[in-house]
Amino acid sequence: MAVSLDLLKTFLAVHRAGTVTGAAEVLGLSQPTVTTHLKSLERLLGRPLFVRQARGVRPTSAGDELARRIGESIDALQGLMDDELDAPAVATVHLGGPADFLCTKVVPALAPRLSKGLQVRTTFGMPDDLLDLLLDRSLDLVVSSTRPRRAGLHVTPCYDELFALVAAPQWSVGKPATTPEPLRGIPLVAYAESAPIIRRYWRSVFNTRLTRTADLVLPDLRGILTAVRAGAGATVLPTYLCGDSLASGELILLADPELPPLNTLYLATRADSGPRSAAVLVRDRLLRVL
Repeated sequence: MAVSLDLLKTFLAVHRAGTVTGAAEVLGLSQPTVTTHLKSLERLLGRPLFVRQARGVRPTSAGDELARRIGESIDALQGLMDDELDAPAVATVHLGGPADFLCTKVVPALAPRLSKGLQVRTTFGMPDDLLDLLLDRSLDLVVSSTRPRRAGLHVTPCYDELFALVAAPQWSVGKPATTPEPLRGIPLVAYAESAPIIRRYWRSVFNTRLTRTADLVLPDLRGILTAVRAGAGATVLPTYLCGDSLASGELILLADPELPPLNTLYLATRADSGPRSAAVLVRDRLLRVL
């Protein structure tokens, strides 16, 4: 029994999108065409692949099994087909991620390639928003601060952030703090009102909840670095951002845990990105140099 590749591609798009409408947009087909493809494939296989619901479709066990068996092969084939198309002399990669990491680590890593036919367009944002843009093809590559768990993506760990509790020397507490008590008189500078980075540090290092509110909220880690260097108070920053200031003495460590908090960053591309596509080449360079 021969099954058309187009039918399998349509099935996989519906399985990943969860709706006929979403798959039609990804494939550039009409909704009736997508529905016809699904019915034809189900007829050929002799079993239902989806259960139609009021909002979208839910795969049957047979549908999940088929997606598992063909997904990687369909993505690889699509990537190879894309690679064989005539490529422009200049490749543009649309890259999304957290502003501080892109500006501090990613852009310097890509700078040498900008004179060799690579153009980069960046978008800053939160992981879920950026992954939405990646899946609808508005972005080609995303740096995510949480592990993406969505179908249709290729995800690779790329960088481990280590976090440090720092302040200007004027806020020294004499010796590294092992509890929050010595820090009570020091203002806190946070990324958001909920102070997520500081809260995580308190739980991980001090084994207690943060019960204070931030004295200064600044939604940019680079701005926070500037503020604490100027004496605004204490904060928790990734060491890639504050390492130079610690080395120069502009900042000091207020705590020195044996195992500082760590967060892994991930690189995500669409699974159908070809092995020679600009997005994959940029991803592979970042994996080598970060």
